[in-house]
Amino acid sequence: MQDLQTLETEITANIGAANDLDSVEAIRIAELGKKGRVSLLMRELGKMTPDEKKEFGPKLNQLKNYLNDAIINRKEDLEAAELNQKLAEERVDITLSKAAPELGSIHPISQVIDEATEIFTEMGFSVAEGPEIEEDFYNFSALNIPESHPARQMHDTFYFPEDEDGNRKVLRTHTSPVQIRTMMGGEPPYRIIAPGRTYRNDSDATHTPMFHQVEALVIDKNIHMGHLKWCIEEFCRKFFEVDNVKIRFRPSYFPFTEPSAEVDIGCTFKNGEVLIGEGDDWLEIMGCGMVNERVLENVNLDPSEYQGFAFGMGLDRISMLKWGIPDLRDFFAADLRWLKHYGFQSLDIPSLSTRTSTIKGSK
Repeated sequence: MQDLQTLETEITANIGAANDLDSVEAIRIAELGKKGRVSLLMRELGKMTPDEKKEFGPKLNQLKNYLNDAIINRKEDLEAAELNQKLAEERVDITLSKAAPELGSIHPISQVIDEATEIFTEMGFSVAEGPEIEEDFYNFSALNIPESHPARQMHDTFYFPEDEDGNRKVLRTHTSPVQIRTMMGGEPPYRIIAPGRTYRNDSDATHTPMFHQVEALVIDKNIHMGHLKWCIEEFCRKFFEVDNVKIRFRPSYFPFTEPSAEVDIGCTFKNGEVLIGEGDDWLEIMGCGMVNERVLENVNLDPSEYQGFAFGMGLDRISMLKWGIPDLRDFFAADLRWLKHYGFQSLDIPSLSTRTSTIKGSK
């Protein structure tokens, strides 16, 4: 019988020299297949005497098992090498290089919504939303706006055609309907802001048919004007980044608040710019007041137990003041040159607030 040690050395060398899976498979067939050299030696055992079988049988089985293991290991090594080469060739760098192209810019309105939301949420407010196509009840009636009020007229409000019941929906004229829906949707206390798009039939340098507002509502026990004044001052100080902000409240009238006030912020006009927090001039920035008792009754709250305040401001208007933008209509002109000038980097994160605040005296 052929020298088994010489055969093992030869076949092992051939397996180690194989550089692809097809070559390894060819060696397996040539040595261990039905007509392979090792398989033919196994057949010769039948012609041997019992003593010869006892001597050569274990050696042949050991050789066969050794070569099987060598072939399997060689295949695994070649498969791993092939996979590593493929991964190296198909490697994709998912990191951004320093020369990455600009990803665009954030619109000033989007930025101011983020900044206002951050400031108010750190005061303890949550964000509430509602539909832009509204029912008359939520937009007018529940807010104590009578049928004869000018805001209900066609020259101020966008109405939809009447439905089969004779009702006409409107494009909401303010985000105050969100306050009504919030109060009717759960139990007090409430502490929410409602940012969003609103619509009025008006267009000039400081008005557009579609604009953005943020309104705030606080309803709880023992709420008073002092809480309202602190909240507005805190927002203005953080938003305009002025430590010594000057605020004044002028008596006014709104159907949904009583008493009501217009809020002015101190400023000065210098070299064609508006400087907030300086000088003896004033700019109106919002309306506010204590929630009218009739509004509380309309949402089934007892005015003798619950009180609250509300205020609202135009986000487009305060953006103009903060960044010196002269014409409100430019916000919606889709001019890339304007957006590149006033826009913000796409990965900017607002970080105006410096500490967490809560409404003083409110539980």
